Amino acid sequence: MDLVIGVDAGGTGTRAVLLAGGSLGRGAAGPGNPCLTGVGAVAEIAAAVREALGTHAPARVAAMVVGLAGDSALDDPAIRAAFAASWRAIGLRCPVELVGDAVTAFAAGCTARSGAVLIAGTGAVAARVDGLQVTQVADGLGFLLGDEGSGAWMGLRAVRAAVRSSSPLGDAVLAHAGVRTREELPGWASRQTPSGFATLAPIVCGIDDPAARAITNEAADRLLATLSEVDRETEPVVLAGGLLTAATPIRARVCAALGNRARMAGDPALGAARLAAGLVARRLRAAAADLDEPADT
Repeated sequence: MDLVIGVDAGGTGTRAVLLAGGSLGRGAAGPGNPCLTGVGAVAEIAAAVREALGTHAPARVAAMVVGLAGDSALDDPAIRAAFAASWRAIGLRCPVELVGDAVTAFAAGCTARSGAVLIAGTGAVAARVDGLQVTQVADGLGFLLGDEGSGAWMGLRAVRAAVRSSSPLGDAVLAHAGVRTREELPGWASRQTPSGFATLAPIVCGIDDPAARAITNEAADRLLATLSEVDRETEPVVLAGGLLTAATPIRARVCAALGNRARMAGDPALGAARLAAGLVARRLRAAAADLDEPADT
């Protein structure tokens, strides 16, 4: 039986799943967003794929789909070349599709062919999906220019609140940073990556404090505003990313606004694997159609 691999490569970590009817293998590695870590993301994705393969021969893999956060980095020839070299080094001979993580997230939460997906994890992006192709994107601009309502966005606002005044949230931020005074926070903050700031998001979501509630409410509202740029308001909306799939106050506020249109994404790596299986099925149908064509006389 043909093997397929699906990969979910995000800003916090990378997960891969190997399928042949059922789940055969899984792999995990570090951040796989090439916009954040450059060619280092390629190595992390390769490590997750190797772990998922286990003892299975790479040549048996019929298709692989990688849902990639930061897929705009594929415009860089060096990144594309690094991916191609990585597949060769692993021993893969199959087609490998690199798609935006919005596509695999949508496939992980909905069987419809069209709708919208809202992702909020380390970063944040909304996308319109038509026929399993992304046709419109809102935000996803990265930590410096956007990702409004994301974990990194929330973490930065928590640090800003903590450095300006004392509060239960501020005390939690100081403890998380391992510092004793607000004056030490700027130095700690200057050393953080987006993923580092995003580690504060669970604290903000879990603490009973007015300052934290203000951040979570604004995060949800900003995510809904981003979604409104791509949403047609009649089709399903798949919610993905840790802030929207876990039981957070952000998910509660977003779901209340969307009502029964909200769909919860499952495992995006499984969604990617299902897309890979679809590629194999389409190739088989095309081959069968070629065989049915009458020969020229």
